[in-house]
Order: sequence, then structure tokens, then C-alpha cells
Amino acid sequence: MPKLKNQLLLFYLLELRLDDKIVERILNVSPNFLLEKDLIHSGYSIIAGVDEVGRGPLAGPVTAAAVILDPLNIPDNLNDSKLLSLKKREKIYEELMYSSTFAIAHVSPEEIDKLNILQASLLAMVNAVSKLNVTPNHILIDGNKVPEQLGGMATAIVKGDSKVASIAAASIIAKVTRDRLMRDLDSDFPVYEWAKNSGYPTKCHMNAILKYGITPHHRRSFRPIHNILCG
Repeated sequence: MPKLKNQLLLFYLLELRLDDKIVERILNVSPNFLLEKDLIHSGYSIIAGVDEVGRGPLAGPVTAAAVILDPLNIPDNLNDSKLLSLKKREKIYEELMYSSTFAIAHVSPEEIDKLNILQASLLAMVNAVSKLNVTPNHILIDGNKVPEQLGGMATAIVKGDSKVASIAAASIIAKVTRDRLMRDLDSDFPVYEWAKNSGYPTKCHMNAILKYGITPHHRRSFRPIHNILCG
């Protein structure tokens, strides 16, 4: 019942066209749906949030998600995926599977090495948007760069995953998806402990690289691995 009341209150406040600061103060939620609300009132009927995860790891893909939220069915406690506990993140992820329209895209370590991590991240975002089964009128992207392919139909928002509900939802779907993928890879390469570190350069991961070498899932262009290979 609290969830339903919150959704109805949000819808009611949006329809009243109250000042954004007033709505945010009444709802006391962050991230919120206020930017999407403004875009809807400006004539954009389908708005997608996009975020990526996996720029920093030494292994695994970079993963992006594009999400179109249902304004009347936004999960409670939606937030930047990095600020949520594993339990909360997984719970919201499962809710988003049923309440939103979404698509996921990966860019492989091999492609990352060819492109560089920035361009690979932007490509993952573009691919995620292209895989949506509906075409958004406008796209909200976490960060400070809009991929060229998305042109004038997108807006970049610094720290958008902590400000904008659609981007926060994308961050959760991208992170849970990538973390699960890394746990699957861990079963084939347990010495690197990817189930725990998701491919990030922990002490255990670095020691395993020095002892056992690299795998096809490692990013050869990343400095720690590049230095080992060239040493």
C-alpha cells in the first residue's frame, strides 16, 4: 500500500505541474522523476535512461543498460546502484524486470582494447538503446558525453545515476547483469575471484595474474596488464 500511495501521489503532483523543488520536497526522493516529467510535458512521450558499468575492471566487458520507466510503477528505494546493498539492488532489479522496458549491451575486452574504454563505454550505451523494442523520443545519459550516434536526441547528466530515476534504474540493471556475468566466468577461472571482485584490480586478482597469467577475458590494454605483458 505505501508503494501504491507514493506512485499515486507522484502522478497527482506531476499533473498539478507544481514547481520541481516543491514536488521533490514533498516526495523527499532522490533520484526522482522530475526531469522525465518536464520532458513529458514538453512533448517527449518515451524517455530512456542509460548508464554503464565496468570501466575500471581489468577483466570482463563494459556493460550498459537502457531503461524506460513506467511513471506509475517506479520501484521504491531506486538509487545509484553503487549506493545500494546487494540485497536491495537485486530486489529492485527483479522489480524492474517486470515494470520497465529495458535493453542490455556488452562490449567485450577485445573490443575495449581496440577502441579504448571511453569509446567502448559509449558504444555499449548506443547498442543498448538500439536494442530497445520501442524508440525513445529522448535519452538521458549518465556522465558528461553524449555518443555521436545519439546526436540531438540525448542529454548527458553528470552523476545522473544519483539524480534521475531512469538513469538510476539503468545503473542497477547494468550492474546486476554484469556482476552475474562475472560470477559465471568465475566458475571457469576461480583463482581470480571474479565473483567477489567483478574483475577489479584487488590484491588477490593481481596476485593471481602474476601467478597464473591472463585469460581471454582480461583487458590487455589496461596498464597493469600491459606492463606485465611488456615486462
